[in-house]
This record gives sequence, C-alpha cells and structure tokens, in this order.
Amino acid sequence: MPVPTAQAYQAAAHEVMDRHLWDFVEGGAGDERAVLANVHAFDAVRLRPRVLTGCGEPSTKTRILGRHWRTPIAVAPMAYHTAFDDGGEVSTASGADRAGCPLVVSTLAGRRFADIAAATTIAPWLQLYCFKDRSVTRHVIETAEAAGFEALVLTVDTPRLGRRLRDERNGFRLPDGVLPANLPPGDFSSPSEHSRTAFDPGLDWTVLDWLRSITALPVLVKGVLAAEDAELAIKAGAAGVIVSNHGGRQLDRAPATLDVLAEIAAAVDGRCPVLLDGGVRRGSDVLAAAALGADAVLIGRPVLHALAAEGSEGVARLLVAVAEELADTMVLTGTASLSDARPELVIGRRQPTVEL
Repeated sequence: MPVPTAQAYQAAAHEVMDRHLWDFVEGGAGDERAVLANVHAFDAVRLRPRVLTGCGEPSTKTRILGRHWRTPIAVAPMAYHTAFDDGGEVSTASGADRAGCPLVVSTLAGRRFADIAAATTIAPWLQLYCFKDRSVTRHVIETAEAAGFEALVLTVDTPRLGRRLRDERNGFRLPDGVLPANLPPGDFSSPSEHSRTAFDPGLDWTVLDWLRSITALPVLVKGVLAAEDAELAIKAGAAGVIVSNHGGRQLDRAPATLDVLAEIAAAVDGRCPVLLDGGVRRGSDVLAAAALGADAVLIGRPVLHALAAEGSEGVARLLVAVAEELADTMVLTGTASLSDARPELVIGRRQPTVEL
C-alpha cells in the first residue's frame, strides 16, 4: 500500500494501467507545456512561515454556494472512471465522501448518476458539455437533477478537443465496456471523434440564459483563464468561476492556472466563488491557491491514480492526506482559517513558469 501522496499513487497507477490508457490520462495538448506549467507553477512558490502566532488548531472549512465544506477540496470532473476501477464513479464518490470532499461528476461518467449520488452523503455537482442536440443536454441535466445533484459546472473551453498527440500516436480507443452511462446509445470509442461530432462548437455566453431557462440549479463556468472572461461570466449569470486550463489538454500554450488566479479573483471581487483546477498535488498547494484568491480547489489526475491503484480506499486516503497536510501547513504559517490566507503568504514568481 503506497504512502498516500500524489507522487506515490502516480507511480503505483503506472504499474497497473495499460500504456495507452496511461497516455490518455497523463497526456495533454501538443507538446504538453500547459500540463507541466500547472505543476511547475506550484513548485515555484514558497510559503512564508510564521512563529509564535498562537494559531492553534486551524479551521479548513469553507462555504461554497451556501454549503459548508469540511475542507476546500473537491474531486475534479473526469470521464470514464470505470476504465480504472470496476466501481467507477461510485467508488470515487464513496472514497471522496469518507474524506469529506464533494465530487464533480462528468457528463461522460461510466456509472449512473443515481448510483453515484447514492454512494455519498455530499450532493454531487454535474460537469456539463453542451451538445449540438440540446435535447441530449436537457436529458443529462434532468437526470442529474432527479438524482439530487446540486449544481452544474459548464465546461466552456472545449469548442473542440485539443490535439492530444499521445492519443493520436496510439490510435486510442476506450477499453471495451467503458461507455457513458447517462447518454443515449452511440459510438463513444474515440473521445476525439465523439467530441467533434457531438459537442457544440458555436457556444457563446447566451448558453447560460438557455441553461437558466431549463433548470434552477446554479451554473458555474469552468475553463476561465482571463479576468475579462470572469467578468463576462458574472454578467451572464454564472454562480461561480473555475480557473482551469483543462489539465493542459486544450491549448498547449495556455498559462498555468495558479499564474492567472490572482487577477481573476481580483476581477471577481467576491461576487461569486472562485475555484482553481490544475496542478494541485499537496496540501501546501491548496493553501497557496487560497492565499491567491481561490475559495476551493479541484484535484483531478491524482484521484484517478489513487482509484486505479487502490480503488475507493485509495481515493479516501489521498484526499485525507491532502487535507491533513493543508492543516499542517496552516499551523506552520500561522493561518488560523482560510479567510486569513493572504497573498503575502506566498513567496516566489507568479508569472508563467514554463518557457513557451
């Protein structure tokens, strides 16, 4: 059983995963500069220790869309967990629940929304792709609503999928039996081909008006990397902004999410929650993101690694370890609560850290 760190689970997952599936998870767009940038941005900063602060036991609680979270950590939306564990998203949901972390469920989940929701005491959110056939989009939303999901996370950075060279070299196809359990039947074997035929490449901000016309669920916008787009999202009625470069899988020359977080948080100015996705590997990363303006973070690939290596138990162990390291880091920096995390806590370069 590996030590529950992102690095250890990555190594353990590499041992058990098929090579093509490994490349599908690890790979990014183009030369994968943006994949590296996310992690390197966190590695480039340091946190300022403080002493004799009387901090005591810190509070890691945060409040997002009216709900209190035990810790500012959620599981990022990722497709097809059934490729890594027979229980798929049900296993992930159960593990995340034990760690007190919400789960954002992909539109392309391999298990039924109702079964996923039944595996956790924390109401999930639905990550949403908007399809050319709006009736499919409506069906997905209605299915999630019926299962008790509490928010929508609209992915806005995929008018088309980025060119993922590892998958092209491998001629990647999903493993047999791995299908989206909440979509009408179709050919999903090639994720890139399915996206080209199914996703709506002509979306603009009016899609939020349409979504609000068919559901009362709050809609967060995921894929924002510019302060201008954060402002437009709020004007369009978004209930939250998620700073994300899709794990480096879309635009290869996109900036690291941490590098643009502060300017986006300043533009939002407390009008809605700001979450960060991309590069979070440890509790100290969570605190750095909080200091630069994030209300919470999403963790992606490390969760899939833990799921592949140890199933639900691995997911729980990983997320608990990150939360515990967050608390340790807060004590050592004299940060009594997340609201006390300020930009001056972070030392180091906050400009792009990978030469583009």
